[in-house]
Amino acid sequence: MKNLDNLIKEINYLYIKGDTNRTISALAIDSRKCAANTLFVAQKGTQADGHDYIDAAIKNGASVVVCENIPPKMLDSIVYIQVINPAVALGKLSSAFFDFPSAKISLVGITGTNGKTSIATLLYTLVSNMGIKAGLLSTIKVMINETEIEATHTTPDAIQINDYLSKMVQQGCEYAFMEVSSHAAEQSRIAGLKFRGAVFTNLTHDHLDYHLTFANYRDAKKKFFDGLGNDAFALINLDDKNGSFMLQNTKAQKKSFALKNMASFMAKVLEFDFHGTQMTIDGVELWTQFVGQFNASNILAVYATALLLGFKKDTIITHISLLKPVNGRFDAIFTPSKKMVIIDYAHTPDALENVLSTISLIRKSNTKIFVVFGAGGDRDKTKRPEMAQAVQKYADKIIITSDNPRSEEPEAIMDDIYNGIGLNARTNVFKIANRAEAIKVSLSMSAPNDIILIAGKGHENYQEIKGVKHHFNDKELVMELENIKKI
Repeated sequence: MKNLDNLIKEINYLYIKGDTNRTISALAIDSRKCAANTLFVAQKGTQADGHDYIDAAIKNGASVVVCENIPPKMLDSIVYIQVINPAVALGKLSSAFFDFPSAKISLVGITGTNGKTSIATLLYTLVSNMGIKAGLLSTIKVMINETEIEATHTTPDAIQINDYLSKMVQQGCEYAFMEVSSHAAEQSRIAGLKFRGAVFTNLTHDHLDYHLTFANYRDAKKKFFDGLGNDAFALINLDDKNGSFMLQNTKAQKKSFALKNMASFMAKVLEFDFHGTQMTIDGVELWTQFVGQFNASNILAVYATALLLGFKKDTIITHISLLKPVNGRFDAIFTPSKKMVIIDYAHTPDALENVLSTISLIRKSNTKIFVVFGAGGDRDKTKRPEMAQAVQKYADKIIITSDNPRSEEPEAIMDDIYNGIGLNARTNVFKIANRAEAIKVSLSMSAPNDIILIAGKGHENYQEIKGVKHHFNDKELVMELENIKKI
């Protein structure tokens, strides 16, 4: 319960009608979640406009409405607050409502096309393994110390974020690691949060269905860094050409990491196989249980972030060597039939390129590479042929299948992918809409010592078809088909 007068001190408003000396019991952006004494924020979203649901919110108990456009008819019993940007107001109101939790915890945000989940999860694990309480907000899950909550979005809305952070503070967490998506930055879901640091991984083709142009996508990421305070750090990957761009207007302490360029923190891959990578970090040699250059970059980001948070170098190195890969990220299964199956979340051209180039460097000369992959429906269609081109460079056999088709027809998605494959390579391409059947075929077609990459879904335990989520997990299916017992 909070006093409205105190909450509105945090926002810039244009107009207020009504008595603001009243108690607020909850915040909401969904009219269906309103109850007595709720403050409802009407936002214009991609699918709906919250202004259209103001009456419904009031009917369900909302006593305060924050909006961009004041309704033509106002009720005397309701407080109306007009703001320029309801999303920014929501972030600041949420932070105040939950007693500014981000100021009471060391919050680090990780953004970029690929690597966000791995870096955030590994940082959470690293700190937790040191015996320090920490929190995690990721694509896979939310962790409040040791309590796990299933995640529904890469970055939740501002109310949910602050609720989670508040619970972390209550549980005694000292650190929180959070994925920050481009959507979240663009939609101001992180407004009002105080970050101790921000990490940029890379930027490649993705989400252009929402951002429309690569420049818009890049600029959305940059907004995160532009909003950092001078007491925060901004850590960027200098091996990505967009890294330096992120730092142009930030007030934060500027730091960088790289495998190929001179940077604040540097590492070098010495050798790797399907079990791990031998590398040096700032001159110290170590073995990690992660495979390939792209994972070495993620590990370096973890190391650099931990160092910037004040942890000692030797302690970080020791704990990094004990870390294990994140679920669904280059998750290797050695089958009884002597085949290797790799489950990976790769769903962008660059991510597929990273995984397949790594596999190609390690495989033996007589080993064939099979790739089972698709693309999500109702998402960026322009990347589909580019994904096919990335796969074509390395795969001996390609099986195009369904990912999460959502409202689209699987066959149409598969055709978009197929059109990206050169005419000469199409004899080795198969289209099988049923993902389970596609995986079965890959196992039956492959021979001992062959490698099968099943890409696109990684950790996900569902397949979304026509608005319905059906239980489906790539790894579970492979283990069932190969008669592998769960460990």
